[in-house]
Amino acid sequence: MSWLFLRGLGLIYYAAFASLAVQIQGLIGTDGILPITTKLQHLQQFSGTGKYWFYPTLFWLDASDSTLDLVCYAGMAAAVLLVLNIFTRTALISCFLLYLSLATAGQDFTAFQWDVFLPEAGFLAIFLTWGSGIIIFLYRWLIARFMFMGGVVKVASGDPSWANLTALDYHYLTQPLPAPLAYYAYYLPDWFNRLCVAGVFFIELLVPFFVFFPRRWRLFAAWSFILLQCSIIATGNYGFFNLLTILICLFLFEDRDMEKILPRKLSERIACQQPVAGKTANALAGCWAFLVFFIAATHFWMAQTHRPPSAPVYTLLKTVAAFSVINNYGPFAIMTTTRPEIIIEGSSDGRHWQEYGFKYKPDRLDKPLRHNIPHQPRLDWQLWFAALAAPEKPVWLLHFLDKLRQGSPSVLALLAHNPFPGKPPRYVRLRLYQYNYTTLEKRAASGQVWRRRLLYSY
Repeated sequence: MSWLFLRGLGLIYYAAFASLAVQIQGLIGTDGILPITTKLQHLQQFSGTGKYWFYPTLFWLDASDSTLDLVCYAGMAAAVLLVLNIFTRTALISCFLLYLSLATAGQDFTAFQWDVFLPEAGFLAIFLTWGSGIIIFLYRWLIARFMFMGGVVKVASGDPSWANLTALDYHYLTQPLPAPLAYYAYYLPDWFNRLCVAGVFFIELLVPFFVFFPRRWRLFAAWSFILLQCSIIATGNYGFFNLLTILICLFLFEDRDMEKILPRKLSERIACQQPVAGKTANALAGCWAFLVFFIAATHFWMAQTHRPPSAPVYTLLKTVAAFSVINNYGPFAIMTTTRPEIIIEGSSDGRHWQEYGFKYKPDRLDKPLRHNIPHQPRLDWQLWFAALAAPEKPVWLLHFLDKLRQGSPSVLALLAHNPFPGKPPRYVRLRLYQYNYTTLEKRAASGQVWRRRLLYSY
């Protein structure tokens, strides 16, 4: 099981590094939206020697554009070694450190739950190479905790769309980047959507406990989690997030379950390569397990008492959070019920305006929905969040507009269409539209997926 997981983890690491490689310059490069050099210079004034612990990134050594590219490509190379089972432990350590560096440096653009989920799963994998069964248990604890907290935050948020089981009435329209099937799922009967929401609560709130039951219960939990993640993949684009969740579900199976699926020669080869844990490996895994449960208990105590921990424990919490090795989760707590979209326009004279085109997010009315996993277009995602906030809230958005006015090549490379290829516009403006799907009949007649209504100009 561990052998299969590590090969799959290598593929996910490769996808994550490759996705960032084609965006990194426009996002945090020297001429990008949020240059990492500026961020590090600011932190240098306040962090002192503690900067390495509370902002862990290799870019403290050098944050040039060539180094940004180098880290992405080095991560891809390490991921290939992991897939090929060459220098596995070194490859795992390299992937963890390199991705942690990028996720830390990415600022707003890497502030997603899967950007800490991957380092936590990857860090555990380093211990996995010693063969300790304790790490298998910690992976089961991770997937159970991740799924259970997803249900808890939905209930705790008080969001009425989750409470009255109507969340899917909106989700297929309002999620950041809908997939092609989302359009048709939006027109499913209300009773079916409510049944599906009830199923989500069952899978997220009850099924995680089955992870710690005997084999048949674990298998039920595994297939339930996989079914939920496949449903999300079918209708939405969430990068490598769902693929990683499915991969961790491997630890809910046993070797004999996989032997029924895999070719015989591959099963025999895997069995020959399984490491046997020694006392040192089990001791290290046991120490890490103690830390994991200590931090979990501390978070629970803080939530119940609303009191801060002691200074040493607080420092410990900050450190493990900074390194993304033990995290809190809770995706999709609030369901957005409308779809505002920011459309960016430029003008050379203040009278004639032209729209910028994006690669993935909705803009043209006839723009088709598409699948783009495991790639995550970070700018398109952040514009979804920006549309839900006050215009002055996302500071990065103002930097983005400045880069459009300056005609930054690396930022423009993040777009699908630049209406000012010769000279940057003198003016840029944001317009907020309300987007909805067209009816099935209108799409069949016109080919338009979207209809929109102007709300206001910023």
